[in-house]
Amino acid sequence: MELQTPYFVIEEAVLQKYYDMLTDSLEKNWGNYLVGYSFKTNSLPWLVSFMKKQGAYAEVVSQDEYSLARYMGFRDDEIVYNGPYKSVESFRNVLMAGGYMNLDSQMELNWLIDLAKEYPEKHFYTGIRANFNLEQMCPGETTMGEMSGRFGFCYETGKLAQGIAAIKALPNVTLTGLHLHSSSKSRSVKVFRSIAQMACQLKREFDLKLSYVDLGGGYCGGMPGRPEYPDYFPAVAEELAKEFDPKQTKIIVEPGISMISKCTSFVTSVFDTRDIKGTRYVMTDGSRFNIDATMIKSSYFFEIEENRAYAAERPVMAEQVISGFTCMEVDRLFIHKDRQELVPGDKIVYENVGGYTMSLNPLFIQYFPAVYVKRGNEMIQVRKKWTPEEYVQGSVWEKE
Repeated sequence: MELQTPYFVIEEAVLQKYYDMLTDSLEKNWGNYLVGYSFKTNSLPWLVSFMKKQGAYAEVVSQDEYSLARYMGFRDDEIVYNGPYKSVESFRNVLMAGGYMNLDSQMELNWLIDLAKEYPEKHFYTGIRANFNLEQMCPGETTMGEMSGRFGFCYETGKLAQGIAAIKALPNVTLTGLHLHSSSKSRSVKVFRSIAQMACQLKREFDLKLSYVDLGGGYCGGMPGRPEYPDYFPAVAEELAKEFDPKQTKIIVEPGISMISKCTSFVTSVFDTRDIKGTRYVMTDGSRFNIDATMIKSSYFFEIEENRAYAAERPVMAEQVISGFTCMEVDRLFIHKDRQELVPGDKIVYENVGGYTMSLNPLFIQYFPAVYVKRGNEMIQVRKKWTPEEYVQGSVWEKE
């Protein structure tokens, strides 16, 4: 039976391949590590369950993500808690249970101080997120450039030093980790080598005894000529070994898009074509919002599967504007140049689109599409296409 488009497909074998590639590289180069799967990248329950079975912890950044992790069976001590939007209740739960907490702001430091005073007989362990000038170390490679990032305690202004001093002043709290995630455009090995170098610098400067260094996410993979997991961790290990002992300090990594996108595709169909003022528009049942919700991509990896029932000869057309189903003019995906005419029933399959793209899908004009897992030759539906029944859940309205 042919599946109804649009839908996402996750190839389980490819996902397993890249998870094993990650852990094999960590095992070979450092040995002492923890994988915290990034819920924000894609918290599809099937994916969360898959990661949990592999032994990954839940890396969450909000009360809602924390609640989902607990609902999916993660204990509080199996959570890596990052980000600026924690709730005080979940913050306290993770710290009380001995989970991995990375303080992001003075507000959270104040929460910690209050908690430590409330339970003077209990010892707490926390990490802290360092905000530092990665652009200076890797010119032209970072997302923010010369602008400051907005997360964590700033090293250059002295806020990090103040935060570390405040934690050390608490008699029943130990600073046990550094979180150094930094976003980059390049996702280069040099970026992660520099992050490791910064961890060593902070250890020396503040005389830290750490049980973990959290490198965060932002890795590349699955693209020709770009780094893969085995390229990153020899460089990271080489730098960390200058100050840290693998037997005493573990590496935490938080993979998301580097693992999920490469195993996921989005399948769409052409449902109409139209000619307006000399331009051929190809209308599809998928949207740019499904695979590029932030509207920043300039190109996509895709394949065309022709409708074999269409027997007529197909002329080569100079340009065809591939468009989505929405009523917004910006919903144009790409221009198909000097290719055979596309007709209703043709499929356009977009590759490398399963990371943030699935999480950022809007409920706009068409509801959430179905998701399938490809296991061998079998296609297993792991999320139904949303209908009005799912859309109205939890809603209240006046009925006639």
